[in-house]
Amino acid sequence: MHCDPRFSRVREVFERNFADGAELGAAFAVYLDGELVVDLWDGVADRRTGRPWERDTPVFAYSCTKAVTATVLLQLAERGLVDVTAPVAEVWPEFGVQDKQGVTVEHLLSHQAGLPALDEPVPVEEFEDLPAIAARLAGQRTIWQPGSAHGYHALTYGFLVGEVVRRLTGKSVGELVAAEISGPLGLDLWIGAPDDVIAKAARLTAGPPPGSETGSETGKGDGAPSRAPGAPVAPSAPVPAATPIGPPKDPITAIAMAAQDPGSLMNRALGNPRIQDLKGGANHPVILRAGWPAAGMVTTARSLAAFYRALLAGELLRPETLEDAIRPRVTGSDRVLLLDSSFGLGFMRPGMTFFLPSATAFGHTGMGGSMGLADPAHGLAAGYVMNRMADAFSGNLRAIRLMEAVYRSI
Repeated sequence: MHCDPRFSRVREVFERNFADGAELGAAFAVYLDGELVVDLWDGVADRRTGRPWERDTPVFAYSCTKAVTATVLLQLAERGLVDVTAPVAEVWPEFGVQDKQGVTVEHLLSHQAGLPALDEPVPVEEFEDLPAIAARLAGQRTIWQPGSAHGYHALTYGFLVGEVVRRLTGKSVGELVAAEISGPLGLDLWIGAPDDVIAKAARLTAGPPPGSETGSETGKGDGAPSRAPGAPVAPSAPVPAATPIGPPKDPITAIAMAAQDPGSLMNRALGNPRIQDLKGGANHPVILRAGWPAAGMVTTARSLAAFYRALLAGELLRPETLEDAIRPRVTGSDRVLLLDSSFGLGFMRPGMTFFLPSATAFGHTGMGGSMGLADPAHGLAAGYVMNRMADAFSGNLRAIRLMEAVYRSI
């Protein structure tokens, strides 16, 4: 492990997370002005076997994937293959039905398309057939007028953007990531992991609250928590047990009610395709190799941080492209998450769903606590991954504490 002395407090927080029982296995990496100043890992990669977390242990990072997928599409835009302000139907004609002719690529990237959920359950047999899932969405009507509101397209984001990429290039997002990002940069980062990576990946576990000695290793609890895959970690702080129940407009109450309603837009958006239908949930090889462009990335903390370092350095996108991509397109009430959220073109901006002590940061969270980000104003790039899944209200506290320590250190 490596930790620059200037960032000793970061190492202290990382170690405290383990001492307090909040972690099973985890890794955290930080680049400052292009230099790797923090590279920490510890714990157990697989609680069933006791296999330790090694320097290059990869793990499924859920929706951290979305920022990488957005970068792939923005690279194609830079090459003149697509105009993000143009209708999706220009490159995907079958999409232009059911009053979707006005849906633009920008709407897809910024969660404004009005297609946050699939109408019909996706059978397990289609989990690796991304064009088939995209075809389902192409035949649907929008839930709201595109561009009039936004709501987190937790899983459909990837099938939609991924199909645009496939129509433009004939290749999947995962293939382009390997050829244009991971390969040239030497990153341990895959959207659709090969068998040898799957074999050494950390195993996700639905974790108990800090201080508890129990944790689920089977079925729903093993990588497939009751909250379905792809949800970002929110809000910015845990809700104390003593917090009184608020009025109906209270977002926490609204979220709790939506979570208990199988027909709520939140559950429909977060739970189809149902990872829970596979034994072991997100640990199942079908999910790890499927390469869902919204929630299918397997990576290490160091490579996730290095991806954002490369973005800041202009190695993946031109500076003007990145500047425009992180410009907020939507800010405010999210019709799926029932919280205020802010998005650029595929990147989260600071808010209740992406809480950081800096207004200039951008990146993306992942279900259970993972986070990747960059902060151009401070020259920072960071990645945090773990295998103990936390609930939606406290999942990112470990990463928040680490990032707070990073900012205090600089």
